Amino acid sequence: MTQKYNGGPAFPPTHNPNTHESGMTLRDWFAGQALANDWCKRIDEDHLSDTAEDAYRLADAMIAERGRR
Repeated sequence: MTQKYNGGPAFPPTHNPNTHESGMTLRDWFAGQALANDWCKRIDEDHLSDTAEDAYRLADAMIAERGRR
């Protein structure tokens, strides 16, 4: 299985020696921002997984476009 490029960290990681977490990825951040958009206010409760999938597809497109610049 090929892993999608996630854009790297969205925010600088904390320098906590007790954790190995790198924080939220740029892909997650973009998807969350897509969900905050107006089109998301029209979510059909029966299709939540479709909405989440659409948000990540938009995030992937944003990362791809970012890489072209």
